[in-house]
Amino acid sequence: MRKFNIRKVLDGLTAVSSVASASSAAQQQQAGNRETEIQETLQSEHFQLCKTVRHGFPYQPSALAFDPVQKILAIGTQTGALRLFGRPGVECYCQHDSGAAVIQLQFLINEGALVSALADDTLHLWNLRQKRPAILHSLKFNRERITFCHLPFQSKWLYVGTERGNIHIVNVESFTLSGYVIMWNKAIELSSKSHPGPIVHISDNPMDEGKLLIGFESGTVVLWDLKSKKADYRYTHDEAIHSVAWHHEGKQFICSHSDGTLTIWNVKSPTKPFQTITPHGKQLKDGKKPEPCKPILKVEYKTTRAGEPFIILSGGLSYDTVGRRPCLTVMHGKSTAVLEMDYSIVDFLTLCETPYPNDFQEPYAVVVLLEKDLVLIDLAQNGYPIFENPYPLTIHESPVTCCEYFADCPVDLIPALYSVGARQKRQGYSKKEWPISGGNWGLITQSYPEIIITGHADGSIKFWDASAITLQVLYKLKTAKVFEKSRNKDDRPNTDIVDEDPYAIQIISWCPESRMLCIAGVSAHVIIYRFSKQEVTTEVIPMLEVRLLYEINDVESPDGEQVPPLPTPGTGSNPQSIVPQSHPSTSSSSSDGLRDNVPCLKVKNSPLKQSPGYQTELVIQLVWVSGEPPQQITSLAVNSAYGLVVFGNCNGIAMVDYLQKTVLLNLGTVELYGSNDPYRREPRSPRKTRQPSGGLCDINEGAVVPEDRCKSPTSDVKDNSFSRSRSSSVTSIDKETREAISALHFCETFTRKADTSPSPSLWVGTTLGTVLVIVLNLPPGGEQRLLQPVIVSPSGTILRLKGAILRMAFLDTTGSLVPPAHEPWREHNVPEDKDEKDKSKKRRPVSVSPSSSQEISENQYAVICSEKQAKVISLPSQNCIYKQNITETSFVLRGDIVSLSNSICLACFCANGHIMTFSLPSLRPLLDVYYLPLTNMRIARTFCFTNNGQALYLVSPTEIQRLTYSQETCENLQEMLGELFTPVETPEAPNRGFFKGLFGGGAQSLDREELFGESASGKASRSLAQHIPGPGGIEGVKGAASGVVGELARARLALDERGQKLGELEEKTAAMLYSADSFSKHAHEMMLKYKDKKWYQF
Repeated sequence: MRKFNIRKVLDGLTAVSSVASASSAAQQQQAGNRETEIQETLQSEHFQLCKTVRHGFPYQPSALAFDPVQKILAIGTQTGALRLFGRPGVECYCQHDSGAAVIQLQFLINEGALVSALADDTLHLWNLRQKRPAILHSLKFNRERITFCHLPFQSKWLYVGTERGNIHIVNVESFTLSGYVIMWNKAIELSSKSHPGPIVHISDNPMDEGKLLIGFESGTVVLWDLKSKKADYRYTHDEAIHSVAWHHEGKQFICSHSDGTLTIWNVKSPTKPFQTITPHGKQLKDGKKPEPCKPILKVEYKTTRAGEPFIILSGGLSYDTVGRRPCLTVMHGKSTAVLEMDYSIVDFLTLCETPYPNDFQEPYAVVVLLEKDLVLIDLAQNGYPIFENPYPLTIHESPVTCCEYFADCPVDLIPALYSVGARQKRQGYSKKEWPISGGNWGLITQSYPEIIITGHADGSIKFWDASAITLQVLYKLKTAKVFEKSRNKDDRPNTDIVDEDPYAIQIISWCPESRMLCIAGVSAHVIIYRFSKQEVTTEVIPMLEVRLLYEINDVESPDGEQVPPLPTPGTGSNPQSIVPQSHPSTSSSSSDGLRDNVPCLKVKNSPLKQSPGYQTELVIQLVWVSGEPPQQITSLAVNSAYGLVVFGNCNGIAMVDYLQKTVLLNLGTVELYGSNDPYRREPRSPRKTRQPSGGLCDINEGAVVPEDRCKSPTSDVKDNSFSRSRSSSVTSIDKETREAISALHFCETFTRKADTSPSPSLWVGTTLGTVLVIVLNLPPGGEQRLLQPVIVSPSGTILRLKGAILRMAFLDTTGSLVPPAHEPWREHNVPEDKDEKDKSKKRRPVSVSPSSSQEISENQYAVICSEKQAKVISLPSQNCIYKQNITETSFVLRGDIVSLSNSICLACFCANGHIMTFSLPSLRPLLDVYYLPLTNMRIARTFCFTNNGQALYLVSPTEIQRLTYSQETCENLQEMLGELFTPVETPEAPNRGFFKGLFGGGAQSLDREELFGESASGKASRSLAQHIPGPGGIEGVKGAASGVVGELARARLALDERGQKLGELEEKTAAMLYSADSFSKHAHEMMLKYKDKKWYQF
């Protein structure tokens, strides 16, 4: 587990720089006195940072292993990660410190241990009997490169093949090398002049452990007698070998070759193969050899009692199948099934009923590890259906472009999303239960619902149930459904501002209480959704087009340019009946031939069938202006109580009333200031270039991010170092003059100094560090809300901070969070009866702020966080009562005001890798931990904090990493994690039968200790490999228990040590009891076996 350099700040020792910009000293003093009434309960000891779980598909997988008794699957990756999967909900992530690629994994079957071989020529032994697996031993080879490993079932001797063609033997208990070595030149024919190449296969004969089958890359296979230390047989073939597999009786084996052929050999006939098969080769009529095919990368040979054996292989397709997808081929008797895969095959394993290699294998499933997916095929059902995968491995189905995290949601939300999502499930899966079923779940100590929402490059949005460190997909919404899809590239209108992924999601704004959802996409489009359990057909998709300009020298009227006037809605309360605008012509040009007034995407003009779940309420698109494309949206907010959505970019801000389907506000950023603009701005030069594409969601790690597409509104990347710019997606000429909208927040609060009571308002933050307040005058509820206009006016209030504004929130007099007002969710597609209508007329938006009863003396506090600092401002006086400079040299990427332990705090993630928390309202530093340097924009785009000390980010293009900054969660984590190892009895070995016992058939066992032990084989060369003890035991923790928290750690360590010793004692006692029990069982079996036998049967 990673150790963090924790610098907790002792309470009260850090001086808080309180800057008061009060108009008089009296006001300042009054604000200070009032402040002392708020008791802050959060202290440094409430905070601790640790990783909790990692979800998603292992990025760049490279190796696969399965324990057939424990039923645990292991996947290794090219970055040295190790992911272990048991029953659904039992998952574990570990990491090799070196970061080298995992080339092979081998379980010590039913022992709770795993050996990993890495590309840096190290072997590691992992202990899986603890909740967080750890390395017990490592062995580093110095002179040879590891190419293949084999650990026979119930053996402690691991065979390690190398690039030089030699085989070394490792004792997995002590992780030391045996002196027994099989040298390549002894194994091959002495007459052979050439080197046989690296070892590609090692396995022992299933019926005789003393015979080892060694496959060399060049095509030579050797059957080596371990006792006599010489080769029994040599099998030579002129095609390179990729893999080898035994028939369980040990009389035949099969090889796969680079020309797409399989050769089956009889052990005692080394001169030529018994049979040669080209599974995908075209058979030529005149008896010629079939045409060569692509290499067969792996083959498995599995037998069944009742029928024909299975031969399962990957690769081997003919060269003329251009564009054909990667395939797994299952040959069973006379039938050959070719199963196409979506991605290239990394590895596959056949799951069998027995762990014993010398018994009928009885295969029942195949696990196929693909480059970006994990597939399980049911071999027992006709047509080989796949199992429905219960793990959350589809996060990257389309690349993730943004995500949001909500802890402590309303309890009815997850069941509601699950019920609409259940209808989206595919059919045709295997009827059987998921076969990877090992391990046990941890204890659920967290009872609150958590939801993660991911936005994707193809315009889809996924809702995930993330409660209690698990992850399960609930519901998927396809936002691209409302747009016409261009059939091919030629007829695509030239209005795209991005070349690919025009529907990619950039921002998600969601109100869990009202279930209103709003998204902003990369093509400068905004879609508002309502949640409904009823299916509806929308005849005409409601839509608006907004012309958002940035003209200094041509100031518009305060209302901005509006869309054509809208028909006055009738008395019907169904918003679907209001058709806001007929669909505009696909193109219109201004007088000089430039593209003008056209949106980037075309909304469908045919009726749209909308399934239960999220249904389109309104589509808003920004249009081209005089040949210039609309700028991407940088900020978005929706409020269900007010019926408003607002969004902004580097040109300005637009507000839409989604109930009346009208544009209320359309202003350039400069016009928001009115006459108070503090900046001197030059008229801008017109820009006519298209925006570049890419970067937003490239799944390839190494991809360069072109220009500014989908960065945080204010970030710029120059050779992987981060500098600041003032807005997104603009030319350098405009960069300093353009001011983008970076934060939006609806709230019921004091908008001016003279206000005596709070009123609905919108707070707007910009990239130049300005906060402006807009007053909202809402008509009464019910039908009046649909008939009377919402009046929007600037308040004149302007506040300033250093750096772009990121987040705003409001506290009441007691220091509690005032959430934005919201409507409770109700079903909109069912006609209301009269009583309900009367209720809805009277219904006031749910707002927790004590608005109506508030007296003049009661105040609120605005908390504003920018990239550089945080301020707490007392309202209505607008005095800054607390200020904290968060960072001088870096900048904050994400700031969230979150609840924790019945209190609230400000949590920040900086580009320099620090995670910090501050108390509210006094902004005392509570936690400052160096966690993760910002290495790419994906982390910046996806990092988010939520309530109860939870946070997450996308750690790779396919995986979500969750972490906690709560001390309580860190302490409970051990209990919450699942157990990988569960005590299971190993199945009984296959019965040899009477005749086999009499005539010497059946499996021959081998005393490997006698052969490989130090007394027989001597010591291995010290320079060959170096043993490194792992940090897996208590010893590893001892070194870490120093520094500031040394005493506490030592006390805990003593307890742990005592617990471990007691645990070991308990385990030893159990083992003794078990061995005594098994001894008596064997003695009884022996007695029964020989009880009635005659003398000649012995």
